[in-house]
Amino acid sequence: MIRVLVAEDQSAVRAGLVLILRSAPDIEVVGEAADGEQAVAMARALRPDLVLMDVQMPRLDGVSATRQVVGERLADVLVLTTFDLDEYVFGALRAGASGFLLKNTEAKDLLAAVRTVARGEGLIAPAVTRRLIAEFAAKPVREPTADPSVLDALTRREREVLSCLGEGLSNADIAARLDMAEATVKTHVSRLLGKLELRSRVQAAVLAQELGIQRFGTRP
Repeated sequence: MIRVLVAEDQSAVRAGLVLILRSAPDIEVVGEAADGEQAVAMARALRPDLVLMDVQMPRLDGVSATRQVVGERLADVLVLTTFDLDEYVFGALRAGASGFLLKNTEAKDLLAAVRTVARGEGLIAPAVTRRLIAEFAAKPVREPTADPSVLDALTRREREVLSCLGEGLSNADIAARLDMAEATVKTHVSRLLGKLELRSRVQAAVLAQELGIQRFGTRP
């Protein structure tokens, strides 16, 4: 059973999300929060597996709430927003959100996203992935770029896997590209996250884009 906390300030939207989630036999809604501060407090008290987080909320915005929830390792965060590409998205991903979806996502895709993130695989809305990567390629990073020396701790294979994460590839896709077992990919992802002190594979993907890591882990 996947335990989910829903954080959304609009009551009608929140009720709709809860209705969708409760339609799934493997998902349990353990709480509902109407603002960012409440979301953090309830995450501390309930320790859900996942927080479904709106980015624009009163008292404490979703990006700041995500940073606290992830920083304290209370739960994974799946971000929902009306806007498909803005500072909220970049901020939430850098804060450690494990996934990002638009609010107009179909019910079946929302449920699939919750299950994907619960399995430990990051997820970004397919319609946004290419634009997100293009944004990093076309414009200067809005926040200070990470120090490239952080990659020195990685093996060549781990850099290859990180490069694939930067392209938004799934574990199965990475396994096919690098000719390795999917279980081995999961091991490499887990190890590189630990070495880079990152919470999620989406954070790793953002780091790969910020550092301009090319295929097979090389840098320009």
